[in-house]
Amino acid sequence: MSKQTTVLKSPPVEAPKSLEQLSESEIERKAVIGRVTTHTLKYLTSKFVDRGFQWLLPVALSQCTDPLWPDPGASIEKRIEVDIYGKTVRTTASMIIHKLIASSTAYPKLFILSPNIRIEKAERAHTGKHVYEFTQLDFEAREATSKDIMNLVEDLLCGLVASVKRDLKDELIHLSRYDTLKVPKAPFKTYDKQELEAEYGADWETSVVMENGAPVWVTNIPREFYDFEDFKTGKWDNYDLFLPQYGEVMSGAKREWEYEKILAKIERDKINKDNYSLVLKLAEQGKLKPCAGAGIGMERIVGWLTGVKHIAETQPFPRIPGIVHEL
Repeated sequence: MSKQTTVLKSPPVEAPKSLEQLSESEIERKAVIGRVTTHTLKYLTSKFVDRGFQWLLPVALSQCTDPLWPDPGASIEKRIEVDIYGKTVRTTASMIIHKLIASSTAYPKLFILSPNIRIEKAERAHTGKHVYEFTQLDFEAREATSKDIMNLVEDLLCGLVASVKRDLKDELIHLSRYDTLKVPKAPFKTYDKQELEAEYGADWETSVVMENGAPVWVTNIPREFYDFEDFKTGKWDNYDLFLPQYGEVMSGAKREWEYEKILAKIERDKINKDNYSLVLKLAEQGKLKPCAGAGIGMERIVGWLTGVKHIAETQPFPRIPGIVHEL
C-alpha cells in the first residue's frame, strides 16, 4: 500500500544572529562549534591526502560552472554574473565541471574546499538547512566506480564521528550532543529514488529523513547532464547521502565522458551549449576520462555533528537566504 500521506512540515527555524550580536554565552557556543569545524576539516582533508588525493585550490569566478538544472531542488533566485576582461563570468555554483576536467587530465585523484554561491529564495531562510553561500569538500577520482566512492564516504563518515566523540567529548557535551550523536554502521541503507516516489510521493525526501535515524543513500536521481545515465534502462548511476534532520548532505555520481551522450543530454535539457563548449571539445577529442566523485556540504555535516537547528550557526558570518548582514 502506498504511503503517500500528508507529511508534517517542520516548524520555521529561527535565523542565527550575526557575530557582533551574540551574547557571551552565545559566543562561547560559537567557539565550540568552531572547534568541531576545525576538527572536521583536519580529519577529512588528512584522510584524503593519506589516500593519495591531491589538494587543489578553489575557483570563485568562471565562464563555466554547474548549470544546476534540471534539478528541481535547485531553488535559485538568481545567478551572479560579472564582465571581466571582455568576458562574462559567473560565481561558482559548484566546481563539478572543473573536477571533471582536472581529474581527466593532470590530477587523477583530487579534492577541493570549493566555494558555492547559490542565491536561494528568501522563503528558505527558516528551513534550517539552506544558506546562500557555503563550502563543499569536492572530490573526484579517475576510473573510480560509484561503489568505490560510496565505500570511501562511509569509511570517512564513520571514522569522523568516532574521532569527534573521542577527541571532542567536552565540546559535544557543551552542545548537548554527545549522547545523541551515534557512530554510523556501514554499509548504509540504500534507496532508489523512483521507488521512494512511488511509495511516498513527491515529498519522499522528508519521509526518508524522518524515518531514518542514521545516514542513508538515495540513488538513481535524474539530474544534470554530467551524471552518468544509462540510455537503455533510464537509470542514473549516482548517489546522494542523506542525514537525519538535514537531508541531503552530499551529491555524487559516476560521470559522463562520451561526446555523443553529453551533447544529447545538453540539448535535451535545453542548456546553453556555449557555456560548456570546452567540455564538449575535450569529450569530442577523447580527453575526458571515466571518473566518479562527490561534494560534501561542510555546513550541513558540521551542523549534524553539532546538532544545531540552523546550519548558518556553523558559519562565522551567517549567509541566510533573504538576510544580508554587514559582514
